[in-house]
Amino acid sequence: MNDLNPPLLAHLLYVQIGSPDPERVARFYAKLFDLPVTATLGGWVCRRPHQCLVFAEGPANSLISAGYAASDSKVLASLATRAKESLVETAAIDAVLLEPGAVAFRDPDGNRVVYGLPTESGPQRPSEVPPARLQHVVVGSSDVERMVTFYSRVVGLRVSDEVRDEQGGVRACFMRTDDEHHSFAVFRTSTHRLDHYCHELSDWNAIRDWADRLAAHDIPVKWGPGRHGPGNNLFLFFHDPDGNWVELSAELQTLPADRPAGTWRHEERTLNQWGRAYLRS
Repeated sequence: MNDLNPPLLAHLLYVQIGSPDPERVARFYAKLFDLPVTATLGGWVCRRPHQCLVFAEGPANSLISAGYAASDSKVLASLATRAKESLVETAAIDAVLLEPGAVAFRDPDGNRVVYGLPTESGPQRPSEVPPARLQHVVVGSSDVERMVTFYSRVVGLRVSDEVRDEQGGVRACFMRTDDEHHSFAVFRTSTHRLDHYCHELSDWNAIRDWADRLAAHDIPVKWGPGRHGPGNNLFLFFHDPDGNWVELSAELQTLPADRPAGTWRHEERTLNQWGRAYLRS
């Protein structure tokens, strides 16, 4: 599938997540990451350059939308053309976080995805908190193959690695929008849902520093530190007040545009080279 389209050049700009108490969750992140927080977009926005989280009224652990910053207007035009050719309905939207004319669509599972040119985040006060760049989002789906086909053919993402079971079925797929191993992934689950989202750190030492910061805020590490197989990145996970899985990652693999998709076995060692893993299916 990787040779069907030229690579889509974009990076994850924001995730908008549902919560029964969005202000509470927003203030949790504002404190932990030292993010400015404002009430807007029908919810709460925590935003710095390269890190933007939006929380709105809705069921806990639900992905309302994911927004990607396109590299230029040509990316948006190409996406709109592919969608039209595939009979996928899109809508041009105006949003606080994106310039007018951003392109929005829903994938086969109903997830709302938006691509556009980002607006300026405004002047920022200095922060002593180690930087944590919003990097990828992962959804769960009962039909991974259909989702991969959609994101490859219509959106233009490239497959970096697949995880397959003994029968050859795809259990997980990691996809990229630039040279980083993945900015989007889909795991096989019994229901369609948000799986997790991730902040990329600078290096291994930053994993240590963030583990110390979590401990200082009485937030336990739920999984890790470890090393993923696909992506070869270091990681740890924690829960926010709604129980969302939040990943902190470092040293994610970068790939050349022509690198063919890899295949991994569906086993614990694939998700954690160092030990136990959380297998979704």
